[in-house]
Amino acid sequence: MTTDQIHTEIEQLSEERQVLWHQLSEGLDTSVKDQIKELDERLQTLWQSLRIEKARLVFGEREEIVRRARAEERLERAA
Repeated sequence: MTTDQIHTEIEQLSEERQVLWHQLSEGLDTSVKDQIKELDERLQTLWQSLRIEKARLVFGEREEIVRRARAEERLERAA
């Protein structure tokens, strides 16, 4: 999933959540409350995915970062 796709889904779910919060403000409805909770969990997952993807774009793949760090560590120990 690209960062643009993640942003688009976050925006859509946030708008949906806003509508549900408005419905909830009109009166307690446990099904609406449950839907909000599910949306919040999905949004949290999407934000985490976005952070991971941005870090990958900036710093590269995790395996490559670990490989470079280990190489630097070996050089420091050798010096």
